[in-house]
This record gives sequence, C-alpha cells and structure tokens, in this order.
Amino acid sequence: MPQYRAVFDAIVTFSNEGGLQAQRFRVDLPSAEVSDEVIAELFVTSLDLLMVEGAQVSDVEIIEEPHKGTRGGPSDPRLRPSAP
Repeated sequence: MPQYRAVFDAIVTFSNEGGLQAQRFRVDLPSAEVSDEVIAELFVTSLDLLMVEGAQVSDVEIIEEPHKGTRGGPSDPRLRPSAP
C-alpha cells in the first residue's frame, strides 16, 4: 500500500506574538487526498507546538514516500492500539 508525505513551506503565528517559518518540511499523510488545513494541523502536532494562533502552508507537494514516524501523524507509534 503506498504511503504519502507532504512537502511544504509553513508560517506559524503564536498567541504570544512569536512566529515560526519552515521551508520544505515533510509530514506523513493518511492519504494522498488531504486539505492544506489537515497538513497544517499535522505540522503543528509533529512539532508539539503550543499557543498556536494560526498555521498556513504553501507550495504543497504530495509525494509517495515511506512514512518516517511523524509525531501525531498516521505513522506515530504512540497512536497505534497496543496488543492485548
């Protein structure tokens, strides 16, 4: 089964007036068909960012690539059900 990742640029604004920019960042995706809003949410979650006021992604490219275990993403081992 193919696995997908997003490659994108991002701008994050924080409620404490700070900000963050990223270029060509990659996150694991649950499928090839996801919105920019989902990609932004996966980005923020993967970095465990707090006090995020907003996150925007641009120049999004969806690529077929094995998952790398992005925190909070579809391959995060912490989110898998534990074996009985």
